[in-house]
Amino acid sequence: MKAKASKKASKTAKKAGAARDGSKAAKIIDLLKRPNGATLAEIMKATNWQAHSVRGFISGSLGKKMGLTVVSAKRENGERVYSISR
Repeated sequence: MKAKASKKASKTAKKAGAARDGSKAAKIIDLLKRPNGATLAEIMKATNWQAHSVRGFISGSLGKKMGLTVVSAKRENGERVYSISR
């Protein structure tokens, strides 16, 4: 019988902020690491997701599962911008 991988091991890999190359998660992380961050519209266009899906991913996967600190701010024109704090 083959032993199952522990859940603890898989959680630590995700907390490092690593995503598979070419995945939508990796695309979002790259966008958020840009000096000016990324707007909701830019992330929606890159992933073909709806706004609520993007916000849920940022909060759940990036914030809680991967342990990344995502900062949200409003530009002067009122547009919301997300970025990963370093």
